[in-house]
Amino acid sequence: MLLSTLAQKLQLNFDGEDLDISAINTLNHANKHEITFFDNQKYQDQLLTTKAAAIFISKEFVEHLPKDVIPLVSDEPYLKMAQASYYFKKPLIREKKEPTIASSALIQERVHIGNGVTIGEGVTILSGAVIGEDVNIGDNCTIYPNVTIYNDTQIGQNCTIHAGSVIGSDGFGYAHTKLGEHVKIYHNGKVIIEDDVEIGANTTIDRAVFGATIIKKGTKIDNLVQIGHNCEVGEYSILVSQVGLAGSTTLGRNVVLGGQSATAGHLKIADFVTIAARGGVTKSITKKDIYSGFPLMRHKDWLKLQAKISKLLNK
Repeated sequence: MLLSTLAQKLQLNFDGEDLDISAINTLNHANKHEITFFDNQKYQDQLLTTKAAAIFISKEFVEHLPKDVIPLVSDEPYLKMAQASYYFKKPLIREKKEPTIASSALIQERVHIGNGVTIGEGVTILSGAVIGEDVNIGDNCTIYPNVTIYNDTQIGQNCTIHAGSVIGSDGFGYAHTKLGEHVKIYHNGKVIIEDDVEIGANTTIDRAVFGATIIKKGTKIDNLVQIGHNCEVGEYSILVSQVGLAGSTTLGRNVVLGGQSATAGHLKIADFVTIAARGGVTKSITKKDIYSGFPLMRHKDWLKLQAKISKLLNK
């Protein structure tokens, strides 16, 4: 879409050289054919170096832009990004393209396979599964009944996805108007699942807004787990039943999250950290240890606290 056309649709003033915009992306990943947005001073260092063609931005930060980035000025840049995402959404049903299915793959009846799908050697897909457009499934994967894999998902080799799981649905992302109305952010990214990952029954993994939600090699995910958009789960991590990761959470290698533990969004958890059952993570964790409770604390301290509370109650 021409930048001038996009500005007109969003009722924004446009001044500068007109050009084609191919997508929306983040400040640090956008290129000279993409538009981005800025609404959080936490990312001001990325604003100074962005390579985007244009940006939704409020007036007071325009002076910090690189000189070749075109500003689309608004007092609600996040809302304008959400509205713009509608114009870059990908078609759900795409141009007819025969799937590529290895001769050794076993696919039961009542499996839907979309356009442009690639299915590797030794793959087994059981009845009721839905494989969306342009999905890639690597060798020796097993897809159990009634799994739904949305468009553009990439699955590595030797993966297992158990019954009822949903991979690649939209994340829970909305911008809000001044009147409190909710404007959908269309998620145009994808999910990448690396090799040797196992995903339990009725687990959901949301696609990214931009880029990819990534489940790295060797990760094991239990039943009934929710992973939000743009999360990154490190190699060989373990997520036990009813874990919830809010959007843009990054887990390091070999992180363990106990049952019903959860994270707030946009935080990082260091390698080899363990969060005990029902732990609530609200801040990034930089040190390897075992943590418990809410508010979160070191597990040793949590045990001491429970002992003191017990003594008070039994006096």
